[in-house]
Amino acid sequence: MTASPIDRSKADRPTPKPGILDIQPYKPGKAVAEGVANPIKLSANENILGCSDKAREAYAEAAGKLNLYPDGRANLLRDAIAAKYGLEPERLVFGCGSDEVFQLLNQTFLEPGDNIVQPEHGFAAWAIGARACGGEVRYAPEKDLHVDVDTILAMVDDRTRLVFIANPANPTGTWIPFSEILRLHEALPPSVVLVLDGAYAEFQTEAANREDFDLARHEHNVVVTRTFSKIHGLAALRVGWGYLPAAMTEAVDRIRLPFNVNIPAQLAAIAAISDEEFQRRSVDLVEVWRPWLTQQLSGLGLDVVPSAANFVLVGFPTTPGRTAVEAEAFLARKGLLTRGVGNYRLPDHLRITIGLEDHNRAVVDGLADFMGRS
Repeated sequence: MTASPIDRSKADRPTPKPGILDIQPYKPGKAVAEGVANPIKLSANENILGCSDKAREAYAEAAGKLNLYPDGRANLLRDAIAAKYGLEPERLVFGCGSDEVFQLLNQTFLEPGDNIVQPEHGFAAWAIGARACGGEVRYAPEKDLHVDVDTILAMVDDRTRLVFIANPANPTGTWIPFSEILRLHEALPPSVVLVLDGAYAEFQTEAANREDFDLARHEHNVVVTRTFSKIHGLAALRVGWGYLPAAMTEAVDRIRLPFNVNIPAQLAAIAAISDEEFQRRSVDLVEVWRPWLTQQLSGLGLDVVPSAANFVLVGFPTTPGRTAVEAEAFLARKGLLTRGVGNYRLPDHLRITIGLEDHNRAVVDGLADFMGRS
């Protein structure tokens, strides 16, 4: 029997609307290790090289403008992004991280009783935003930790309003060919928004990066998002953006809060996007150490998922003494912070950011000790 809804007007204190307290708060990667003064943080997929010197200088120069409101339209940043990617500037929407863009999309299209569909191990922020709008979240089973187009389509019904896909995916690092994205889009009802989250797209060197923009340019129900947090190393400044159909941009901008991207963030992002040398070094580091880390950890008997991002997902045995939870704690005691992903339905895995050479070697040595094969 379903419990009767609470009459919130008669409660003895303010009461959150139904569903809010059922939402699991976002769980970030650990930033501290007990007893370790300066741990190596490989738990949040941050750019281990830091950020562009040009971006840092632009940020510092913004100190003289802290009394001013930012440009609410982020016009200089808008023009810089449009020029780099060959996009129509009026179709861009900016957010405090791409997380805010996802939330704006959910707010624009979801009513209570509507649903979103996302892969089984999809990014937690999509679901949080949907549930805050009274929407249902449907998790489509994955195939070998890869997005499965057929299981997604099987969950779409007449109350589906958005489908979210990250390619490469977080936290798995896997990716699917663009032909599968096209197949998904072609089979979706035209009323459903397909959101293509490209937070890690720059690290996906095995495939083209511009096909998603081409699809969004010509279709009325495709959104592509990007972030300055990963390849550009500006995670602290929270700058994300989306490329939307014109009609959708107009709707979303009506509920976007004014001045949501601050002046230092806008100026640093403009400088960062012009620093192609820093972007190249960031990709080169990952391309060198991602396969090395994969090979070394696999040699310890661990199950390393092939990754196209700046991290690897590592599977551990379920044998007591060799579990992912125990491995995370063991590494933390050595000052190496990794990310347990039990909240992503992957309790037997750790996600490990690709670090500098000494970081990566320390992780391998630490896990060799943990596995008893040093």
